[in-house]
Amino acid sequence: MSEVLFPCAEDAVEPVLAATRQWLERAVIGLNLCPFAKSVFVKKQIRYALTAAETADELLAELGNELALLAATDPQELDTTLLIHPQVMNDFLDYHFFLAEAEALIRNNGYDGVFQIASLHPQYEFAGSEPDDVANYTNRAPYPMLHLLRESSIDRAVAAFPDAADIFERNIETMEKLGHEGWRKLWLG
Repeated sequence: MSEVLFPCAEDAVEPVLAATRQWLERAVIGLNLCPFAKSVFVKKQIRYALTAAETADELLAELGNELALLAATDPQELDTTLLIHPQVMNDFLDYHFFLAEAEALIRNNGYDGVFQIASLHPQYEFAGSEPDDVANYTNRAPYPMLHLLRESSIDRAVAAFPDAADIFERNIETMEKLGHEGWRKLWLG
């Protein structure tokens, strides 16, 4: 389920959505970076919400709208949302600080314990790592995006996946085995 939230040039929409889907299929699902992603992908319960927001305030407004939509929609129909924002928060440091505002919006709107945000960015960098550390690629996406997750879905997935606490370490091992060259080859063809 895809939706463009602000008017965008039609020729700008499909490349963003196609790159996002390709990343989801090849990296997130293909490398099993998130063992819970395949199920919602196959069931078409992911919303790809592309926004033309150009300011933090516009993005916060869109985030509020997306959270309200998730809250009002049956999880069997819509389980999770990728709020893709290619025109704002392109600098990772700006994005990183914006996440505090996004978390505050969740709390202020009464969604604490209901939703959480997974952060994904083309320049993602874990604290204490070098920018070119291949482990950073576990959270690197083709465009800046906020992944809106239902806490109840996370709880069910963790209960079904006995070693959920090991996912982070396993993902880093996967990326280290793959290396930069393997990551690059993932996008060929």
